[in-house]
Amino acid sequence: MNPAESHPLPEETSAPGPRVKIVGVGTAGLRAVEHLAARAAGALPLAVVHTDARLLQQCAVAERVLLGEALTRGWRAGDPDVARAVAEGETERLQALAAGADLLLVVAGLGGSTGSGVTPVLARVARDQGCLVLGVVTTPLELEGRHRARQAEEALRRCHTAADAVVVLPNQRVIRLVGEDCLLQEAFDRVNDVLAEGLLGLTRLAAGRGIVSVGFAELCETLRGRHSESVLATGEAAGEGRVREAWKRVLACPFLGGAETLAQAQNVLLWVEAGSLPLKELSHVMEEAARHCDDRNILMGAATDPALGDRLRLVLVGAVHSHADAPAWTPPPEDPETEIVERPASSAEREPPRARRFVPPPPKLTPEETARLFAENKRKGKQRKTASPRNVQFMLPLEVVRKERFEKCDPTRYRGEDLDVPTFVRRGVRLN
Repeated sequence: MNPAESHPLPEETSAPGPRVKIVGVGTAGLRAVEHLAARAAGALPLAVVHTDARLLQQCAVAERVLLGEALTRGWRAGDPDVARAVAEGETERLQALAAGADLLLVVAGLGGSTGSGVTPVLARVARDQGCLVLGVVTTPLELEGRHRARQAEEALRRCHTAADAVVVLPNQRVIRLVGEDCLLQEAFDRVNDVLAEGLLGLTRLAAGRGIVSVGFAELCETLRGRHSESVLATGEAAGEGRVREAWKRVLACPFLGGAETLAQAQNVLLWVEAGSLPLKELSHVMEEAARHCDDRNILMGAATDPALGDRLRLVLVGAVHSHADAPAWTPPPEDPETEIVERPASSAEREPPRARRFVPPPPKLTPEETARLFAENKRKGKQRKTASPRNVQFMLPLEVVRKERFEKCDPTRYRGEDLDVPTFVRRGVRLN
């Protein structure tokens, strides 16, 4: 009997690809998603989250989530701790936002209030629902001051803990590329261009239907659960020498930060796409990749798209280093039946015990002596009760010390409290 007749093959079905969703958080994330929406023309599911009702009303993105309306009355949170508390109180809305997505790309600018406070909470909630969460975040310009830089650093640490991986785009790196003579709005437009190129590249790689397939499964294998600092780079070129020119643009991508960063990558996914792709060019692409990172860590995928014409497009994603390499300590299980293994006695424990000093027993008392001792102890107890009360220390005449030359310095804040103010003053404790 023909095996094909006994086990007929199922008809070919068009299985849906991975569901990718891009969410912008805060003002910078909102602007980046709006910029992406203008380029993608409705091809991707987009959403924005903010604590500022006015900016959300002006946003052209269809799915908009306003957090903390009861607390902030639709005004901006103003502080990362307030924004984080608001997000923790409305996790159900964040769960609904991430529902149904396989890959969630969270775009935010760190250093402000909403982006710094809400992004880690959204990443954690989405991961708990089974999403692969990749944070794509920007860090402040140097001219924005050290206060924003400190807030961005703390938010980035929380994002590393919450998300599967985080790609960081320092705004200062983009400014160095465009030059300091450009206008501020032009600089941020260029930042949004770089973000859009990176996000679109990620969605193409995740779709991953090509001649040599690399897609969402490989992206999960590379990034899921690593809490890693990741790299993302794209490059596109056309005409003669397009492979060399495309690689040149990959290495110059602000997300990457140079060939030195790529050399540190532990795992690299490389997506190659062109209108037509000769084997000679594909070999040239892999040779260039092996020059900049260990070829044992490279996983390549390739596809042809007639719409690209003469253009060659490269998308590169890699995990540079993990923030979860050190395993967390876990206490041993408390099992009453666990066999207890006695350790060998040390040399000190094997020594014979030293002779102790002899202490003679107390002398025996007659009944008259015992009664006399009880009477004396009773009289002493009454004298203690009638003794004068202890002196009470009154409030100390402490003077308020001014900050003087430190008046203009930023206060040291933690969870909304100014740590420069003494604890007993902050908590109203009387020193008496």
